[in-house]
Amino acid sequence: MNENKLLNISSSPHIRSRLTTGQVMLDVVLALMPATIFGIIRYGLHAFLVILLSILTAVLTEYVFDMIAKRGNTIKDGSAVVTGLLLALSLPPEAPLYLPVIGSIFAILVVKCFFGGLGKNFLNPALTARCFLLISFGTAMTNFSVDGISSATPLAALNAGDSINVAQLYLGYTNGVIGGSALALLIGGLYLWVAGGITLEIPVSCIAVFTLFMGLFGEGGFAPAYLIAQICGGGVLMGAFFMATDPVTSPVTSRGHIVYGAAIGILAGLFRVYGSSADSFSYAIIISNMLVPFIDKLPIPKPLGYKSGEYKEREFPKAAVNLTVITLIAGLALSGVYAMTKTKIEEQEMADSLASYQEVCPDADSFSYDDALDAAIEALGGETYDESQFGKTYVNSAVVGYDAGGEIVGYVISVTSGDGFEGDITLSVGLTTDGTVTKIAFTTLNETAGMGMRCDEDAFKDQFSGVNTDAFVLNKSGSSTEDNEIDTVSGASTSSGAVVNAVNTALAFFAANIG
Repeated sequence: MNENKLLNISSSPHIRSRLTTGQVMLDVVLALMPATIFGIIRYGLHAFLVILLSILTAVLTEYVFDMIAKRGNTIKDGSAVVTGLLLALSLPPEAPLYLPVIGSIFAILVVKCFFGGLGKNFLNPALTARCFLLISFGTAMTNFSVDGISSATPLAALNAGDSINVAQLYLGYTNGVIGGSALALLIGGLYLWVAGGITLEIPVSCIAVFTLFMGLFGEGGFAPAYLIAQICGGGVLMGAFFMATDPVTSPVTSRGHIVYGAAIGILAGLFRVYGSSADSFSYAIIISNMLVPFIDKLPIPKPLGYKSGEYKEREFPKAAVNLTVITLIAGLALSGVYAMTKTKIEEQEMADSLASYQEVCPDADSFSYDDALDAAIEALGGETYDESQFGKTYVNSAVVGYDAGGEIVGYVISVTSGDGFEGDITLSVGLTTDGTVTKIAFTTLNETAGMGMRCDEDAFKDQFSGVNTDAFVLNKSGSSTEDNEIDTVSGASTSSGAVVNAVNTALAFFAANIG
């Protein structure tokens, strides 16, 4: 009441809080810190650059748009930082640096700014950008690498019938995205809940329904290890706690939260069990974002003053339904394209591998995998071969080379050393039937230019060729006199040592399983 005793009428909201958007976004950033820090420690400098570029690009894009559109500066609310960070954590650790740049520009400019800015976007910007990158750069987005080994993710291995280490998956020590540590994400989600940034209806209903679906229809049934692996992998926890709970793109009411979370769980389970897409949870949340206007209409409480049965007005959200139908059609089309091109992509990858095999085993006319060698590699469980002797080395694969008459003429063993100066070094080692090294060839070498990269020069690699030995020895002083002594590359003893250890690992594997 004013002094004239007139009633002041103002627009909603009538309940005000000192809580600001900036404070909410700060809580999200803090909640993501455990996963961010673990990702940087786990994957190193490149992961840090991916995160940094993603955040800087997101902030800069919003700032430039505000200037061009002559709007007030909105980067202070911190939402661009959150978008950039979420996108970065959902990228592979060795993603090309153009991916976070393109993804952040798309997330901020197309998904957020073009629809009016924060609060008006109907899709989660970071998640939509991830889906955009999956569609546009599928190979780069699914090239997960851990310690230089590019292989299937734990879920892909599980679906193929292979066993996985659930504890390593839970901690984040397996192939996956930068922010893939389930433990770190759970800690962050718990903090966000305690800080009041989210409620538990969405993540709990989402994870519970997804788990039930996988138990009923997944190949592993209700086996605890299988269900835990499904929950800890594939972006479930990041999606449930940080993507699906986005207040802008999620329902308003608590009952709506439960329905929304259940829809995500069902769609994610459906895509994971029966789909062929490279990602299931991302698309499940995006489609559920489309359903939010419809979900918000279902649990509307009865207005005050209405008796039971009197309030029946429900506006049918045609726009939401239309968008959902369009999204489903587009998703089916993309899945069809993925299914049609998957075989071609695999054939091209095999052709590249065959070229590498031919280089180090030139006498072979064809190559084939061997069941016994595959079993020996699988028995290693992705662990280091013999760290006390060879350092941080891993055996990736082994193939048998045959001549035109079908006789075995050699073997090719792919090995990775994680002890390179700038990261991981992966190479193929060609061996004759008596264990003589024919040649080595690098498939991953990112050492310092002019130093470690000189390991790829013939002057260094040819030292291994034609030598039959149990193990090579690195000679840091140079001027080797023995066949099994390898002169180090000047100024690159770390890189040289990593290569020698990798070749010695191949020799040890050959001796144990072939020779």
